[in-house]
Amino acid sequence: MSASSLRRRGLLLAALVLLGACSSDMDELQQYIAQVKARKSTKIEPIPQIKQYEAFTYVAGDRREPFTPSVPKDTGGVHPDMNRNREPLEEFPLDALKMVGTITFGKSLFAMIKAPDGIIHRVSVGNYMGQNFGKITQISDKEVALDEIVPDGFGGFKEQPASLAAEQR
Repeated sequence: MSASSLRRRGLLLAALVLLGACSSDMDELQQYIAQVKARKSTKIEPIPQIKQYEAFTYVAGDRREPFTPSVPKDTGGVHPDMNRNREPLEEFPLDALKMVGTITFGKSLFAMIKAPDGIIHRVSVGNYMGQNFGKITQISDKEVALDEIVPDGFGGFKEQPASLAAEQR
């Protein structure tokens, strides 16, 4: 016998041994498949039916309209004027503003207020500033006094005093 023939027979013998090993793994697989098939099947719950959408038409009758405030505006209580034009200093919280001085023109005293954006605004009594509808009631060399309108926690508003002190140099 030649060396190549011996080599072929050796390879054939090795292949048969390896195939024999694979068949034992196949036996385990066949046993597992048989066990799974032998299990008792359970019933699968059907997919729940989706209910058809039913449109709702709102009929007010004696109920209030859903988009109107529950408290009438003309109750005589304090409330902010939402119809007036907002002033530039109402864009900033009161604690972000700084009183940098006062100016007198004729008999009128004006406060100079520096906004966070660096712009200095001239304000007088009756102007508004701060985000709580703060109306300026008094100006002195030391401070600007305001009356703010803040929520009272019960759906209404209340007036509360506030002030902005002059910046110390």
